[in-house]
Amino acid sequence: MSAGSIVQAPDGQPVVLGEIGQRVLLVNPRVRVWEVRLAPGESQPWHLHYNPYVVLNLETSPCRMDWLDGSPARFLSEQVGGVVHRPVSPVHMLTNHGEANYRNRIVELLDLGEEASGVPDPVVSPARPATGGLIPTEVFADDEVRVRGVEVEPGTRHRWQAGDVPVVVIGLSHPDTDGVHYLAPGGQHEFAADATGPHTFRLVELTYLGGDVG
Repeated sequence: MSAGSIVQAPDGQPVVLGEIGQRVLLVNPRVRVWEVRLAPGESQPWHLHYNPYVVLNLETSPCRMDWLDGSPARFLSEQVGGVVHRPVSPVHMLTNHGEANYRNRIVELLDLGEEASGVPDPVVSPARPATGGLIPTEVFADDEVRVRGVEVEPGTRHRWQAGDVPVVVIGLSHPDTDGVHYLAPGGQHEFAADATGPHTFRLVELTYLGGDVG
């Protein structure tokens, strides 16, 4: 993590870096999951990513990304449930310049960055996905990760099993109660929704590890 590191701005002034999020929700040798929450006008401090990462948007508001090296600012307009996969990136700062709250989950892919541990996951047998009546739909995919969506109807529960690669399960519509969970290959998770309405989840599958992702 970069917090506390000192870098030099183009004008020669030292800049102390902050963390990439406000709090860590889950960490293990494979991934680190952060929460970022910005009120209108609030900024995430200058920070640096040492690992590739996936951003999942929970609450949207127009944001601006500034770069310490003076590159032109990037203006962001994300959608709730949207996915962005980024490589390691130069020092930057994110500011909510809209009128609503902004919130996301950042999933750092430690295997692909400077914090790779080489520690293998245990494989739970049989490592074949059991849908439990759920049919995930693809939201995003590239050579390293695949993200799928699951919606659970009100008042129902479903047992689901990961395939041959790890999966990070992230609650989207009810993030404070549904939380963040890590499934090793073949691991199981119970998706549930209370009677107030459907619950939506994202499944971040680490397909760079190979195997059958179901």
